[in-house]
Amino acid sequence: MDYEKDTSIDEQGLDVEWLKQPSLMFKYGKHGAQAKLDMDHAKEDLDVTKAQLDRDVRAFPDNYGLNKLTETIVANTIINQPEYKDANDQYLNAKYEYDMAMAAVRAIDQKKTALENLVRLHGQQYFAGPSVPRDLSKEWKEQENNRIANHKVFLRRKK
Repeated sequence: MDYEKDTSIDEQGLDVEWLKQPSLMFKYGKHGAQAKLDMDHAKEDLDVTKAQLDRDVRAFPDNYGLNKLTETIVANTIINQPEYKDANDQYLNAKYEYDMAMAAVRAIDQKKTALENLVRLHGQQYFAGPSVPRDLSKEWKEQENNRIANHKVFLRRKK
């Protein structure tokens, strides 16, 4: 999936953009559903891992270096086990993928609104006039280049 490409608009080809819009929305809706399913499976695996560790810690506290068992001690022992950490990492990665997929779905929906407004402006002959028309494509590319440059500066500062 190329989120940035799929959410961008070719302002010179609004008709083509409109033709692609329904299939694009379906593509990302399906992607979001798969990401949700993957996240749900990862959560289930995390819960199973937690339950197995809970059973083991309570059955064999000596294996975990525990003298006495309290709910807090059991819970803290579980979250410090490598298998729990691995399962939790898998869940967090799946949740991230789902969140990104949902952000893409919202962006595709926002693209629809932008297309509607661009077509409306075109119909009102916003882009026409006696003077040299604006080069929206050039202006958009300049803004994108500025955004990318600013993002790179932000990333360098973040390090």
